[in-house]
Amino acid sequence: MWLEGKPKSADSNVLITVSSNAGEKTVLVAGDKLIESKAKLFVQAPIERVVVGTRKWQVQLMAALRWSGYVGAAVLLTFSALSFSGVMKARIVLTGSMEPAISVGDIILTTPPSRLTPKQGDIVAYTAKRFDGSPVGVFSHRIIGGDAQSGFIVQGDANPSPDVQRPLIPDIEGIVVFVIPFLGKILAPKTLFVLVPLIFGFWLITDALKNEK
Repeated sequence: MWLEGKPKSADSNVLITVSSNAGEKTVLVAGDKLIESKAKLFVQAPIERVVVGTRKWQVQLMAALRWSGYVGAAVLLTFSALSFSGVMKARIVLTGSMEPAISVGDIILTTPPSRLTPKQGDIVAYTAKRFDGSPVGVFSHRIIGGDAQSGFIVQGDANPSPDVQRPLIPDIEGIVVFVIPFLGKILAPKTLFVLVPLIFGFWLITDALKNEK
């Protein structure tokens, strides 16, 4: 860099700053003197222009969190649209009857039998009923036999014997098409009660450090 010409004022100074991810170099040209300094002592540079020292990891972390938020929002919006249209439903697994294929806390994504015909080997979520026909809950077990006319024989992979009920097509809520491991444990109310305050506290600390810098 070459500076030439005369300043309009005798006490005019020139501040030169070169910055990158590696750091910053600032020099104040005062007459015939070169004084090493810091740009922040003279000007307020945009935060995206000067990223040095401890701010580097903070900016990278915030960028990662921001993009993770974008991806998460896109996934949630997509799944909400699929769920609203009846194409797919999500359920949190509460028992270990399908171990090791499906564990407690996993989320299963199911599609209705109107879109995918259940067959032997599929894992189906069906409404379990008492002998009087009243519903008990939704079980997610594997089809090991039977058919749509006489009813499917279903059994949990970890159970010693098949289920008593032989669900028909109207009893089947959906066929499992995908399993998301562990996420259901995070979405449990007790976990969210701890996790949400931690995330909020982390955000406050990060914001305080940003303002301090």
